[in-house]
Amino acid sequence: MKARLALVAFALAVTVGTTGCAGSLTRFIVQQRNHQGDLAFQNGNPGDAALAYKLALRVAPKNEHAREGLVAVQLQLAAQLFTESKFDDALAALDIAAKYDSQSVRLAQLRSEIEEARVRREIVLSNYPTYRETGLGLRRSYAQLRPQSNAIVATLQRFDYSFDARQLSRAIKQSTQLGAEVARLTARLKNYRQLVESGAPERSASAPLAPPASLLPLP
Repeated sequence: MKARLALVAFALAVTVGTTGCAGSLTRFIVQQRNHQGDLAFQNGNPGDAALAYKLALRVAPKNEHAREGLVAVQLQLAAQLFTESKFDDALAALDIAAKYDSQSVRLAQLRSEIEEARVRREIVLSNYPTYRETGLGLRRSYAQLRPQSNAIVATLQRFDYSFDARQLSRAIKQSTQLGAEVARLTARLKNYRQLVESGAPERSASAPLAPPASLLPLP
């Protein structure tokens, strides 16, 4: 796609020079670029879309359609890179968008979210052993709730064919135990959040939180 865009750009540039119809051909080039950018964007190909809009802007730097299209593409790229924890690349994508719409509210919000996440990641990385131990312990504990929940379902199923009220009493007891375990894990989860937010404070040995355990250059 990128090679084809570059080839078409060269061919149209030659045409402009040989026919003398620069004005109409310039508009044609921009329209084609914008159309290619729109199609690529709609088809989920932000890389090709960005290239098409950039080519349009090389010919007509003030074209609103191309400017708005490129901003939308760069915002999408930044959001995608953000979800992949590629914070520097995401910020670079936003820098490109800012050249064409520095007042974008969404751009400012996304930049703030990315910068805050980058700071939080630094805190997490600096305290990774503690976070890893606590996080693994919580995941194991929550995974162990599934058999308890399944046991309650099985008890209720036995009542469906036996109509024995004792099965309901048993299910209530099982549910109470499960609720107590969920409450205990929720308290641990809140402590874990505090740990992350405060940057791994000192823990009491008597109350541990966890059991031992690119864009191509333009042609």
